[in-house]
Amino acid sequence: MPVHTYEPINRYQVTQAEWSKDAVIYQVNVRQFSQAGTFNAVTQRLSDLHSLGVSILWLMPVHPIGELHRKGTLGSPYAVKDYLAINPEFGDEADCQALVDKAHILGMKVILDWVPNHSAWDNHLVEQHPDWYAKDYKGDFRPSPWWDWSDIIEFDYNNSALREYMINAMCYWVNQFDIDGFRCDVAGYVPNDFWQQAREALDAIKPVFMLAEWENRDLHERAFNMSYAWSWNETMHDIAMGRAGVDRLRKYYSWNERAWPQSAYRMTFVSNHDKNAWDGTQREQFGDCLEAAIVLSVLGEGMPLIYNGQEAGETKRLAFFERDPIKWQPHPIGDLYSKLIRLKKRLPALWNGQYGARMIQVPNNKSDQVFSFVRMQATCKVFIVLNLSKECVTARFEEQLFPGKYFELASESIEELQAGCEIALNPWDYRIYFSAAIPKM
Repeated sequence: MPVHTYEPINRYQVTQAEWSKDAVIYQVNVRQFSQAGTFNAVTQRLSDLHSLGVSILWLMPVHPIGELHRKGTLGSPYAVKDYLAINPEFGDEADCQALVDKAHILGMKVILDWVPNHSAWDNHLVEQHPDWYAKDYKGDFRPSPWWDWSDIIEFDYNNSALREYMINAMCYWVNQFDIDGFRCDVAGYVPNDFWQQAREALDAIKPVFMLAEWENRDLHERAFNMSYAWSWNETMHDIAMGRAGVDRLRKYYSWNERAWPQSAYRMTFVSNHDKNAWDGTQREQFGDCLEAAIVLSVLGEGMPLIYNGQEAGETKRLAFFERDPIKWQPHPIGDLYSKLIRLKKRLPALWNGQYGARMIQVPNNKSDQVFSFVRMQATCKVFIVLNLSKECVTARFEEQLFPGKYFELASESIEELQAGCEIALNPWDYRIYFSAAIPKM
């Protein structure tokens, strides 16, 4: 009889580049980023983003926007009229290239927002290749079902010619502008085998970084480096609004650790263009829990996203179909992000995916209010305590995992923590302790 060894099979073939180990991603809404709303205005501020600690620059769609059934005055960037052209609202090809070149000089990667699921009604493909599009029960072009996306119509990825066109279009941006990858809109609406085909073609030009706007571990098998941690955001939002308890956050991290490969980066965020435009600013979404949520997004497992304007306090919901420039100003939220990112980059335990350390829960006697964990690697240990409630609380810690001599980030003091110690926390308060043997910032 044949002998079966039943060796484990690793289905996850996407590898993470060494440069991404401590990466932070930053989303740019070019239209609203500056008073000018141009590529050149973004280029002028790249040094500021580099100083903040940004590693990956994600540009929202740069293509011309459809006019037929357009929403608002300027339309949605996600209604693409031409996949091989640049929206003149932002500048020209030379301006786009200058932005990419400057980012590369500063050591940042640039990824483009790619919209493969649908196009504008007046994209030239509609007349040239109507068979590339999905049809409704009447045989007409259709927007995505169940959504109010009347300014776009969906493609049909059963057509191999469409796949070839879309992959060639993505390759064009890598070849022509030296783009480093793509953030892929509603990635789960497009078959995973297409993404595998696209990844193979793109990697043949240069290794790329791929971000899926979706939450499915199968996308990481052969296509995507990172996917959205939507459920993390929803969990933190519900906790902040008093609709969920801290145990739901523990369930998220249990699921993240046991059901997802450690090689898969998860993008943790408190805001993005969808959240800001349709659900509210970061403060509207998280209230007094905002700072604690930001701490966890940066120092917990996952790669943190900053949506442009967050570091300036994100004072408004940016209009999506009109010009509505960000009000730039120094702000404590920007100071917080800067301090947290510097810590993340300094301490390997806080790095991304397999480069960093797993979060290990530290039990406490106020588990319905206080979320606490360590991340440790070699001689470095980070102990984080978050009061995710609107009440003052004093939590006691008995676990033997955390005791040690620490530097506390906010107070800039050395503290000796021992088993049985108590930590008093104000509502939505937090403590960030890291090994005192590591020089303070």
